Amino acid sequence: MTGFARVEGGEAGYTWVVEARSVNGRTLEVRFRLPPGHDALEGPAREAAQKALRRGQATISVQLARPASAADLRINQEVLDHWMEAARSLEAKGAGAARADGLLGLKGVIDSAEADEGDREALHAALLGDIGLAVERLAEARRAEGAALKPVLEGFIDRIAALRADAEAEADAQVAAVRERFTRRVSELAGAAAPEMEERIFQEAAVLAARADVREELDRLAAHLDAARTLVTEGQGVGRKLDFLMQEFMREANTLCSKSASTALTAIGLELKAVIEQLREQIQNVE
Repeated sequence: MTGFARVEGGEAGYTWVVEARSVNGRTLEVRFRLPPGHDALEGPAREAAQKALRRGQATISVQLARPASAADLRINQEVLDHWMEAARSLEAKGAGAARADGLLGLKGVIDSAEADEGDREALHAALLGDIGLAVERLAEARRAEGAALKPVLEGFIDRIAALRADAEAEADAQVAAVRERFTRRVSELAGAAAPEMEERIFQEAAVLAARADVREELDRLAAHLDAARTLVTEGQGVGRKLDFLMQEFMREANTLCSKSASTALTAIGLELKAVIEQLREQIQNVE
């Protein structure tokens, strides 16, 4: 979801630079840095950004300049009167008389004439066009990043699928190992030859069987893998869905580890969790 775009333009005696940039974010957040007096641009500019972007923190900034000509300059009489009154007060206290060039150089005495209403409408229309262009170029940059990221995501998904297959093979061996331990335990308990021991034996058998059976987790993980492949292939606005899917991936991996009765299966489960976390980090770049 990272990207950058820059557009330069001009209209009605003004020139400007529009920059649009974005970083990762779970939801869409758009911020604006507009020149003073042009807040009316924010509403339509926000609408354009929301149409083009789905997730991420985007910032759109507009730098506006208008080179002043002699015809554009005017004296702000109100500000000039204020400074002249201050100068007369200082002169009465013994200060030297104010000079005209000094007064004209004071802040706010000389203004640039504002554009008339027609020019302002043309200015805003042109600015909005370039803001829209910058947003579209930003979206294109993000799509290019997504295209480059797709094989990376597919590689992680393939790795998870391979680990799932390893876990499935190890789980079959785990059931046999648990059965062997259970048989040995039954033989030990049977030596007591007490009828009340039968119920205890069956309870322990049920606990061990449930703990050793991870087929349900592996089946769900297989379904999640199919869903992830489908979403990566779709490629449009799937970031939040993949985010949710990663929670489901991790839930199955955690349960697999908790049910493991062998060091080999535990090792597979831990590596599975590490790869899922790496995939989750990459998905933060997916819109």
